[in-house]
Amino acid sequence: MKRWSMIAVGFAAWVVALVATAPATMVDAVLDRASQGRLRLAEAEGSFWSGTGQLEIRDASGRTGIARDLVWRVLPLSLLRGHLVCEVALGYDAKRFPVTLSWSRIELANADLTLPASVLGLGVPKLAPLGLTGDVQIHVTNLSMARDAVDANSTIQWRRAGSSLTTVSPLGDYEVRLDAEGQMIHAYLRTIEGPLRLDGKGSWRRGTNPSFLAMATVASENQKQLAPLLRLIAVERGAGRFELLLN
Repeated sequence: MKRWSMIAVGFAAWVVALVATAPATMVDAVLDRASQGRLRLAEAEGSFWSGTGQLEIRDASGRTGIARDLVWRVLPLSLLRGHLVCEVALGYDAKRFPVTLSWSRIELANADLTLPASVLGLGVPKLAPLGLTGDVQIHVTNLSMARDAVDANSTIQWRRAGSSLTTVSPLGDYEVRLDAEGQMIHAYLRTIEGPLRLDGKGSWRRGTNPSFLAMATVASENQKQLAPLLRLIAVERGAGRFELLLN
């Protein structure tokens, strides 16, 4: 029995040493598999426990995208509590937030990320030809993902929204609130301010394509400039009113 105990301890030590010295490129393989190629880690340096790289957010084809600096540090003592905690920052000077991994779920909280508006075209290809400008600010209050369910609360704000296809700039500031519970995800769009009013909502089941209906309303003094832009992606329902379906 003593012999087998020594073998088990030796094997465990070997596994720990293997993980500790695993290259940071191992993270890229995990992201690639989990996101089906939509998230990749380029220029990875360091080890599994601590490293840096470029987090790439790609379109469905995996050919185009945007990148942000990523820094991470695993807290080994968290393993004593039966899970793994990793401190992550999206930028070398950005605030770090914890990501907790266990056998059954992934959790994170109070995460912030700012991206160029072109990221909206990566998520919704219908918007890509509009040449979107401005900043997208994402705040995740909490996110818990398990195999069969997701619980989340987050907001996405599009600040100084614009398009390269119109001279009206900015179009406005907008906010989408995302709430998820179990298998259902709900989204609510509102206008903070601006000449182009956007309001909408949608609900869909996890694992299916999002279904989101929005109404765009344009003030009379801006209809001549904005109507041609909106007709590219929406159905005109009346003077200054357009219906946009995203799915």
